[in-house]
Amino acid sequence: MLAASLPTAVLRFKRFYALTKPRVVALIVFCAVIGMFLATPDFVPLRVLVAGTLGIWFVAGAAAAINCLVEQKIDALMARTRGRPLPRGDVSSGETLLFASAVGGTGLWVLYAFVNPLTMWLTFGTFVGYAVIYTVVLKPLTPQNIVIGGLSGAMPPLLGWTAVTGEVAPGALLLVLIIFAWTPPHFWALALYRTADYAKAGLPMLPVTHGNRYTRLHVLLYTFILFACTLLPYLYGMSGVVYLGAAVALGLAFITYAVRLFVSYSDAMARSTFRFSIVYLALLFGALLVDHYLRF
Repeated sequence: MLAASLPTAVLRFKRFYALTKPRVVALIVFCAVIGMFLATPDFVPLRVLVAGTLGIWFVAGAAAAINCLVEQKIDALMARTRGRPLPRGDVSSGETLLFASAVGGTGLWVLYAFVNPLTMWLTFGTFVGYAVIYTVVLKPLTPQNIVIGGLSGAMPPLLGWTAVTGEVAPGALLLVLIIFAWTPPHFWALALYRTADYAKAGLPMLPVTHGNRYTRLHVLLYTFILFACTLLPYLYGMSGVVYLGAAVALGLAFITYAVRLFVSYSDAMARSTFRFSIVYLALLFGALLVDHYLRF
């Protein structure tokens, strides 16, 4: 009987795990860990590294689950999201709420007990910003939802930084600014080739409310803003020429994608731009980390 119940338990685990949006959360945790390492010239204490990573991971996963809970009816209407556990009926709303509460509460406790209270409160604020302010208020209300609500998604490097230092520092805020500027072109590239889905769901995303060309122009403008923001760590003195070279090369590549998207649009080009934006952020922060340890 135990052997027979094992596949069922594994399947249930996979369904609840899917509620946490693992790929999105992986990028969040990656940026938080980079923030930890950039906060010190030495290596991050093992306890802080493990507890900080797990705590932020759990709270981010809980926020994603709440997002799935609130948007389950919308998700059922969209091709990209109708396969999620809630629209499919694989888990119930009550189970999702209980799961998110348990995982999020555990994450906050880990941060408070093994990291520091500031990181716990900032992480809780990020949870509220994404799960409540963005998901419940901004997303159905304004086409600028991703710009305003993007601040919560930009917080992970600051969370990692405060986990190590216990304080908010200018360098950490520069990292937040970079992700804040990166979020609109990243997300609007996705929204461009999913416009019909968003229109069907009744969500006021920029391509739905202002059209394709207007959105493409804003993707292009934000890539220039992003490029300028990525130079600030070098100008501030928190990075060297290795990072500067990577920031310039990656920034020019992103601008090239945005120009091509604006001049000659296709859904395939929008998909390529969206995918590149993820690789871009990972490589940019990776270069910043390599540069950091080369300098020390």
